Amino acid sequence: MSFEPATDSAPDSAPDSAPDSAPDSAPDSSPRLMVAVLGGTGPQGRGLGRRFALAGHEVILGSRDGARAEGVAAELASALPGTTLSGASNAAAAAAASIVIVAVPYEGHRALLESLRAELAGKIVVDCVNPLAFDDRGPHPLAVAAGSAAQEAQVVLPDSRVVAAFHHVSAVLLEDPLLATVETDVLVLGDDRSATDAVEALVATVTGMRGIYAGRLRNAAQIEALTANLIAINRRYRTHAGIRITGL
Repeated sequence: MSFEPATDSAPDSAPDSAPDSAPDSAPDSSPRLMVAVLGGTGPQGRGLGRRFALAGHEVILGSRDGARAEGVAAELASALPGTTLSGASNAAAAAAASIVIVAVPYEGHRALLESLRAELAGKIVVDCVNPLAFDDRGPHPLAVAAGSAAQEAQVVLPDSRVVAAFHHVSAVLLEDPLLATVETDVLVLGDDRSATDAVEALVATVTGMRGIYAGRLRNAAQIEALTANLIAINRRYRTHAGIRITGL
């Protein structure tokens, strides 16, 4: 992903190249879920879709343009034999999946969720959107009336189980076909403990990732804002920094 992430949801810079490792390979067995990624044609969405598919899940990439989503999913599936990937409109993807990940630019965040309130009712909705802006001094967090993008999602989706997660995962690393593991911790926040447990379990199916419960949804603002610091780190050191929690 570029310095200014298209999904507002990952802390990438633009180094000369990503680290090389062994090629991706799907695990022999894993808990199988149907996971939708709204905004699935952007770098972060594609990257998360790739990793969930390799973990053995059925993945639906969603987009405002269903035909575009189908094309991106078909291209990705052809590079990942044995995986199950499809594309659809955001509405169709949200309706079909059991867990829905929101990876869209913040400026379209609220409107998209309002339009999908019925499709998302009763489901786990994982918000990984970072409300950020960029100026000549670099990235900085935006003020959100609800407190954070994740809290805004819960206000808009009162019948959904909103969880905040995947804010600090590099899209460049997620999409790298030569990188077999993505070594990072994923901070998971939410008010519904069974929902956060389910998201932590989903995280753990991706090789190298570990889900860490990091508090209630009211604490999501500082998690989202921290992405601005990671982008600054990545720019300065030309890397794809992530988060590791010590002592666990």
